[in-house]
Amino acid sequence: MLLKEIKSIFHKELDSLYPAEEVTSFFYFLIEELLGLERFILARQPQYVVSKEDEQPLFNALSELRLHRPIQHILGKTEFMGLAFIVNEDVLIPRPETEELVQWIIDNCPVECSRALKILDIGTGSGCIAISLAKMLPNVQVYALDVSEKALGIAKNNALTNGAEVTFIHKNILKLKKLESNFDIIVSNPPYVRETEKAEMHQNVLKYEPELALFVSDENPLQFYKSIVDFAIENLKLDGALFLEINQYLGKKSIQLLQEHNFSEIELRKDIFGNDRMLRGIKRT
Repeated sequence: MLLKEIKSIFHKELDSLYPAEEVTSFFYFLIEELLGLERFILARQPQYVVSKEDEQPLFNALSELRLHRPIQHILGKTEFMGLAFIVNEDVLIPRPETEELVQWIIDNCPVECSRALKILDIGTGSGCIAISLAKMLPNVQVYALDVSEKALGIAKNNALTNGAEVTFIHKNILKLKKLESNFDIIVSNPPYVRETEKAEMHQNVLKYEPELALFVSDENPLQFYKSIVDFAIENLKLDGALFLEINQYLGKKSIQLLQEHNFSEIELRKDIFGNDRMLRGIKRT
């Protein structure tokens, strides 16, 4: 079959489920990953023919996309900060706005990053934050904590694949008060989507990503942030920094939480989509 015919089938089957430009992106991403073809193949060879053997994985992927399965799960991997990460239904798929959080930490890492600062990532999931920091700040000591053993298994594999040194900790932040080490930087992207916000989310998220890593109750939406801030009071060094990814609708309440715990130099940043998404505070007392 001609490759352009397969592309037309993708649009015919998926344009009612996804934006057309996203379907095009799916198609080119799949031919790159599954067939090793460059994205410009149709511009250069409009009559390119795909063998029967090579058609099958494309149509298998098409069937899964029709069921709203994330393309990252179909391929079993995704990219974050230029690194490859294994993902499945046990971990969240890393988002581009989380890359901004990581970049903020890297850009603001003090001169002392030339020595072994200690960074803790709470709720590490796939390990994308911790592993990216370990790779891009090679002199720091990175620790990563999660309540899910399955998620930690994925994160450990990702650390090994990327050649990153990360110490993994199996703990529940809601019950954890103290670790043996104190940290210069604590970062977290905890669950923050309220139950009432489920209606805003796509089926590929609701059906295939872990609820444990996504949702909080409407009655206590800052549950994880309260535990993280309490933990930071005990485990963050003086002048240490706390970086958080937050619910875009709860920016003021998140700031207030840090203020109530005497964090200073509090800064709220918007993500690439213009939403309040990242928060930083410094522990001064």
